[in-house]
Amino acid sequence: MNPVDVVSGDGPLILGLPHTGTWLPDDILVKLNARGRILADTDWHIERLYDGLLPGVTTVRATFHRYVIDANRSPDDASLYPGQNTTGLVPVTDFDGEPIWIEEPTAAEIAERRARFHAPYHEALAAEIARVKARHGVAILYDCHSIRSIIPFLFEGVLPDFNIGTNNGASCDPRIEAATRDICAATGRTHVVNGRFKGGWTTRRYGRPQDGVHAIQMELAQSSHLTSETPPFAYDEAKAAALRGPLAAILQHLAAFAPDLKP
Repeated sequence: MNPVDVVSGDGPLILGLPHTGTWLPDDILVKLNARGRILADTDWHIERLYDGLLPGVTTVRATFHRYVIDANRSPDDASLYPGQNTTGLVPVTDFDGEPIWIEEPTAAEIAERRARFHAPYHEALAAEIARVKARHGVAILYDCHSIRSIIPFLFEGVLPDFNIGTNNGASCDPRIEAATRDICAATGRTHVVNGRFKGGWTTRRYGRPQDGVHAIQMELAQSSHLTSETPPFAYDEAKAAALRGPLAAILQHLAAFAPDLKP
């Protein structure tokens, strides 16, 4: 299987989907324990939630699971949130802090996964960003994520429905952050900007507003679109339908706004 699936559109927006894949090659799958094989930390059904919301959008999707290697972590495994619990480039625990491997990956195995999976994903993403920017003079990367709403190992309390990350405003024009925040606020749902999730390595690496490349991360609480945040993590059609409206509004607004963002 190809580690990355790309659909090239003619618009100024790119959707990054680093955590929706569930593929684990057999040589890696056999090393996961029973808990790891649940794949609980998948961004369940996010590709379905965003499907068809914006004509002409480009999508770059990792097909491999984040337990293989996390496409939203730095290849040098530097922590995104120093001093806080998190998971690394190749996670050794799940989001609850519980071990997921029968045999933890060696340094050599991690290096092989970096070349086999992580690098191709980011090569594809960088190529699409360059293509879109060449066409429009600007590119907006919207990184799509979701996570369970209650994970004491990672954060206290209940996560807001919408978690907007812009690396504390550094990864995009402030108008992108403001427009996204305002649409979320108008729904009456809970939302936060640069709260527990400020944007992963993808947002931080590619967001260069001064160069005409803007990046924003949206982390959705899975309670907003799943029947339950436990196996089998089923998609809830009614919940999703209510969520797709504001998500479409965000994408459509950003796409329409893109010409004003040219450096």
